[in-house]
This record gives sequence, C-alpha cells and structure tokens, in this order.
Amino acid sequence: MTYTETWVTARARDAYEHGLASFDLRPERTALLVIDMQDEFARPGWSPYWVPAATRMAPRLRRLIAACRAAELPVIWSVFDDTHLGLDRPRTLSCLPHVATDWHRPSPAGVWEPMGYRKDEVLIRKPSYGAFYDTPLDTVLRNLGCDTVVVTGTLTNYCCGTTARQAYERGYKVVFGSDVTATDDESRQEPELAVLRKGFALVLTADEIEARVAHGPESRSEG
Repeated sequence: MTYTETWVTARARDAYEHGLASFDLRPERTALLVIDMQDEFARPGWSPYWVPAATRMAPRLRRLIAACRAAELPVIWSVFDDTHLGLDRPRTLSCLPHVATDWHRPSPAGVWEPMGYRKDEVLIRKPSYGAFYDTPLDTVLRNLGCDTVVVTGTLTNYCCGTTARQAYERGYKVVFGSDVTATDDESRQEPELAVLRKGFALVLTADEIEARVAHGPESRSEG
C-alpha cells in the first residue's frame, strides 16, 4: 500500500478529533490531580493571572472531587509557588511573556478556598509548570499504588498539559478532563485537547470520568 498525503492527513485529523485511548480506568489504582486551582488563577480579579474559565468550571470540578472522594480515590492538589528562593525554577521563565507583569504573590500560594481543599489531602508545591518537575509527586503516587492519574485544573495548555505529558513519560495512564480544565484564552482549549487526545491521554468529560470512577471498566461506552 502507498500511503498518500491525503490518507495520512485524514488519519491524523481523525485521531486529533475523535481518538480514544483504549485503556480502562481502574478506580483502585487511580488518583485525581487538581492542578493549580489557586487564588491567582481562580479567584476573580485578584491577580493579572486570573483565568475566568477556571472560575466558571470550578463547580463542575468540585462535583468531580466529591465523586472521587466518595469512591475513595486519593485527591492530590498542586499549587505553583515560590519555592527555594526561585533557584529550583527553570531560569528562562523570567524571560518569557507569561510573567510580564509587576504583580507578586503576597504570601505563599494556597488553594482557592471555595475548592474545598482538605488538610488530610496531599498538597504539592511546585516550582514550574509540570507537577512532576522537582517534586515528590511520582513517589507519592507509587506509594499509593496508583498507575493512573486524572488531570484537572488550570491552565489546560500549561500546567495541566505539561503534567499529563510528564505522567505519560513516567509510564502512567493519563485521563484528562476536557471540561474540568481551563485556560486563559478559551480558543486554545481544544487544540491542546486534540494533541493530548492523539498522543498522551484518554480525554473525557467530568460526567464520563465520574461514571468510570463509580462503576469501573464496565462503564466504558461502546462505539
């Protein structure tokens, strides 16, 4: 068979738009990651880094968190924080347009209060985008016996997407919440989901994740 440009392009487009990873979500081996739902991203008007879409999707994410707690999945939170005097942060971050503002965090980063973070849940303080970069997250997950992570939070195409890629590279099965992640320009949401869908993760809605968490592999829809 000769693989024409038309054929390979159509195949790629179908995977970007409709691809569905074939692994099952096993609740007993799965952890929910809530990425950076902290004040400067989720609290309306509090910082120039506010992500309005994150505030809007927060009630849906809270419902998913409640469902995961009810199913006894570990809930692990992260915040993007100022750690180790900034010496553990990639050096070029300060050169990028992402940080072109005079605003400074007035105190250590914390989860936005309406999200309902609990003190008996792990909170990872990370120095860069991905939650695995220079943090104990991998050790925590392995100690919990988890080989699957559900990625939620903000920003879709920065901290969430980077965390999903890092998890994939470490051998985890990655589920990515399509409507429980958010970014600062909503036109960037679907392009990021498309790349993740094709090459890194099983992309599902919150309702689909909740169904699989509640019922296990038999809840997987056909077709």
